[in-house]
Amino acid sequence: MRHRQITNTTVELTELGFGASVIGNLYRVTPDEDATAAMDAAWEAGIRYYDTAPHYGLGLSERRLGKALREHPRDEYVVSSKVGRLLVPNEDPQGVDSEGFAVPDDLRRQWDFSRDGVLRSIEDTLRRTGLDRLDIVYLHDPDDHWQQAADEAMPALAELRDQGVIGAIGAGMNQSVMLARFLRETPADVVMLAGRYTLLDQTALDDVLPAAHELHKSVVAVGVFNSGLLSRDRPAEGMKYDYQDASAELVTRARAIADVCEQHGTTLPAAAIAFPFSHPSIINVTLGMRSPEQVVRNAELHRRHIPEGLWDDLRTQELIRSDVPAESGHERSSRCH
Repeated sequence: MRHRQITNTTVELTELGFGASVIGNLYRVTPDEDATAAMDAAWEAGIRYYDTAPHYGLGLSERRLGKALREHPRDEYVVSSKVGRLLVPNEDPQGVDSEGFAVPDDLRRQWDFSRDGVLRSIEDTLRRTGLDRLDIVYLHDPDDHWQQAADEAMPALAELRDQGVIGAIGAGMNQSVMLARFLRETPADVVMLAGRYTLLDQTALDDVLPAAHELHKSVVAVGVFNSGLLSRDRPAEGMKYDYQDASAELVTRARAIADVCEQHGTTLPAAAIAFPFSHPSIINVTLGMRSPEQVVRNAELHRRHIPEGLWDDLRTQELIRSDVPAESGHERSSRCH
C-alpha cells in the first residue's frame, strides 16, 4: 500500500488508515476477539496508520489498539491519538456510557485543552496503549474551546514536536472552518477532516483545503461514507447521513451518483474512498472497521481503479461541485513514497 508524507514532517501514512472508534464499542459491543481480528486483517492488508482517542469507549479503543500492535515492530506503523477530553472517575455512574459507546460509565470525559491537560492526556494514552510514543496528536473536537486550544494546547504540542517526542500535530473536527484557522493561525502540521470533503459535501473547498494547499500542510479525510449513506452500492431509505436519518433528497442524490459510478464500471463506496484524493492536500482516508470482513472489503475498494472521467461526469451533472480538482490526486504517483 502506498505511503504519503505529512508535509514538512518525517511522518508517512499509508493511503488507507484504520479508524479505531468502532473497536471502542461504538454503538454496540465488539467482542475482544473481533477487534483483534480486525486489527490483524488491517496489518495483513498493508495498513500501517491507526487512529484512536481516549473518547472512544472511555479508553477501550486505546487499550485494544495498543495490545494488537505490540507484537509488531514499532518503526513499521504510525499511531495517532487525541487530546482535549481527559478521562476521570465518574462519581455518578448510570451503568452505560451516555455518548454512544457500549461500555460501563465508571469514567467520564472532562474537557481540558490546558497545557497540563494535554501532557496528562498523552501520558494516560501511553499508559493505556503500552506504546512508547505517539506519532501524531490531534486536538479532539475543540469547537467550543478555540481560545484555550489555540493558546495553550497547540503550543504544548508544538513544543513536544520540536523536541522530537511527537512527529506531527494538528486538530480533528467535523467542521472545516475552524480547521482552516488551525492551519493558518497555529503550528498545526495536519488536520483530520470529518465528513466535509465527500461525494455529498464539498464545503471544505471553501476554507480548509485552500488553506492546506496554500500553506503546504496536509489533511487526513475521515467520515467519507457520511455515516453510511455512501457505503453501499445502492443507497436505501433509512440509511444514516452525518449520524442522522438521511433525507429523501440526499438518498436521491446518492443514488444518482451511484448510477454514474455504475456507468463508469465502479461502485459508490469505491468512489467515496477515492474521491478525497482528488485534492492534492489530502494524503490519507481513514475508515472505521469493526471486522476482518470490513477491512478486506475496504482495502479492495481502495485498490480499485477509478476512471478520471467519473469526476468529469459528476461535475457536468452538478452532482459534485464544479471546482472539485479535475485531476485526481490519487493518480499522482509523484506524491507517493
